Order: sequence, then C-alpha cells, then structure tokens
Amino acid sequence: MTERSLPPCRLCGGNGLRPFLDLGVTPLSDRILDARKQAEPELVFPLEVAFCEDCALVQIIEEVPPSILYGDDYPYYSSFSDHLLQHSRENALGLIESQKLGPGSLVVELASNDGYLLKNFAELGIAVLGIDPADGPAKTAIAAGIPTLVEFWGRELAAKLRSDGKQADVIIANNVMAHIPDLNGFVAGMRTLITDDGVISIENPYVRDLIDHNEFDTIYHEHHCYFSCTAVDRLMRRNGLFLNDVVYFPNLHGGTLRWICGATEKVSERAAGYLRAEKESGLDTYAYYESFSQKVVKLRSELLALLRDLKAQGASIAGYGAAAKASTLINYVGIGSDLVDFVVDRNVHKHGCLMPGGQLPILSPSELLVRKPDYTILFAWNLVDEIAGQQSEYLAGGGRFIVPVPTPRIL
Repeated sequence: MTERSLPPCRLCGGNGLRPFLDLGVTPLSDRILDARKQAEPELVFPLEVAFCEDCALVQIIEEVPPSILYGDDYPYYSSFSDHLLQHSRENALGLIESQKLGPGSLVVELASNDGYLLKNFAELGIAVLGIDPADGPAKTAIAAGIPTLVEFWGRELAAKLRSDGKQADVIIANNVMAHIPDLNGFVAGMRTLITDDGVISIENPYVRDLIDHNEFDTIYHEHHCYFSCTAVDRLMRRNGLFLNDVVYFPNLHGGTLRWICGATEKVSERAAGYLRAEKESGLDTYAYYESFSQKVVKLRSELLALLRDLKAQGASIAGYGAAAKASTLINYVGIGSDLVDFVVDRNVHKHGCLMPGGQLPILSPSELLVRKPDYTILFAWNLVDEIAGQQSEYLAGGGRFIVPVPTPRIL
C-alpha cells in the first residue's frame, strides 16, 4: 500500500503533519448561494485537519485558492455584531492610550473589512489605512471615509508601502491570520512595516478552546490554521518578531487570544506563563488532538437524535446565524430542510440566499416572530447572550433555543 503524501507544514515547511480530524468533502462555508450561484454547480473541497509535530501548528490539509474564497461577493460584514463592535472599540481605545497615539501616528489594519475598527481611530484624528482583498466590505469602508487598499497582504505590499515612506506605529490583524496560507509572508510583511517600538496586535480563536470545548464548527476552508501560543511564538521568531504578551477573551468567538507582538523582545510573565502551561498540558503534542474526532462524531449523533426526536413530536425548528460555522455544522451533521425550516441572520446581504450545501433559506430575524418556530438552533452559539437579548420577545412567546456546542442542549 502506497504511503499517503501530505503537504509541507505552512509554518516550518517540515514533513511532520499528522491528520486527526476528517470532516469530509464540504462546500465553502462562506459561499452563500445567491440567485446566480444557485444555478451553478456548488464548489466542494476536502476538509481535513492535521497537527505538525515539528512546530505545533494545527492546520487544514487542503488549500483553496484565495481568489475563490474572497471574491467581490464575500458576505462577511463585521458591523452586524454588536458584541464585536464593542470589543473592537475597547481594543482601539486601549491601543491609543498604551501607545500614546496622535495625529502623527499611523494605524494599519489587515483584513479591515468594512472599517468597523479603524473608524474608532479615525474619529480621533489618527491616520489609518485598511487593507482587505474583499471588494464588497472594502467599498463600504471607503464610502465611510476609511482609506482602504483592496489587496492581499504580504511581503510585496509591505515593501511597497515602506518604500513610499509609510511605517506603522500599530498593526492590527484580528481574525485574519488563520485565513492565510502563506503565514511567513504575512508575518514578514508586518515586520517590514512596523516601527522598531511599534505594536502588532493579533487576535484569533484559541486552539485549546476548539479542542476542549468541541468547537469543530470553527473549522472551515477559509481557516487554514488554528493557533496555540507555542505556534505563534515560533512563527514570530522565525520572522524577526517576538510574542510579548497574551490576553484571553473567553466570550469572543468561543475563546479568543490577543497576541501582542513587536520587533523588540519584551516577553511578559503572562506570555511566558501561557507557553509553560501549553507545554505542561501537552498542547504542543499530537496526543492532545488524537481523540478529538471521537468527540465530534458523538456530537453529530446526539444533535441528529435531538432534532429528529423534536420533529417526530411535530415541532418546527429554525436556525439562527448564517455564519461560516453554521455551514460546517450543517454539512457535517447532515442538517437539511427535513430538520430545519429556515435560517435567520442580521446581515441583510445574506437575505434571500441559501446556505451552502444544505440550501436552507436565509431570512431576516424578524421572521422568528412571524413564523414562531418552536425551537431555534443557535448556529451562532458564541453570541448566545447577545441573541437572547435581541430575541427576548421570541423567547417570551414560548420559543426555545438549542445550543449545539460543546454538546447539544435546550435552553
């Protein structure tokens, strides 16, 4: 039998990848089906996850070209989450204070989306520059007065900006590094543009929470990598930067870390503590991930049994959140129109479209009060408190929420 050939690791280039979870062949989770796409064959790709024994980076094996992932109809707009907007404002104000930013400063955001974060700096007269390859959100940012380049970030763009006389006092890269297949090019670009005493603030979901809390639905083709502090530390040092501090946000995207990096080594005790804890727990070894697929299979069986039992009792079921994680869950679990009638989402750009794969219709949240489903499965389970506040009338009328992760339960 021929041994399977795996690609080199995205971080270290080594051959130490060991697969530990296979979610099958699935559609692209953010490729919401509008009228045009409904008439075309749906794109599907393998979705399998591996751990690198050489550098501890968790990553998917298949790589989908960025031109397919981030087209002019990319549907994610950050401004539709109140929780994210508040978090981003606090992030911006904290950086302004800690770095003493003013009119002579420059803040650059990678994957700036619709300008939701940079506007907090711009409102105070601080120069900003957004960089985002998705045409739709970038145009929204530009219309709002946020200077934005519609380009992919990397070594070449960083070198061009530097040659044009630009250097950043702050670089922000929130929920983007996971989307990057060329990790070293991405980080090397930041090293080129940041000042020697500048700060790089990076946020991404923490791989420890993904594994410990069974958050398999945060795995999709747009997320090439899933980070530990160990992997981030090795990635930064490989490109002339240092992981200097770590901040944990347990209620953001199912558990998020903010990594504070820079060109000068100033490692805090908190950052050193995270690195020690990961080593002590074995998070930097394959054994930590080896049994994850069993937990995911168990969740699928339990959720299907719950939904089928409710339908057998005559209950109507809707879904809340047409996000990427919803697509992964729907397609891996096998949720179709026989179990869920429709999905609601606040993002008006998705209304009238269909979910990838399962092809469930996407409607406005107001339809929960119009159609009054008995149960609503929270595909956006990471926003349970925010959604409960917005849908208090639906809940008061007898509606119930189903939370699928880490184990299916009815609230």
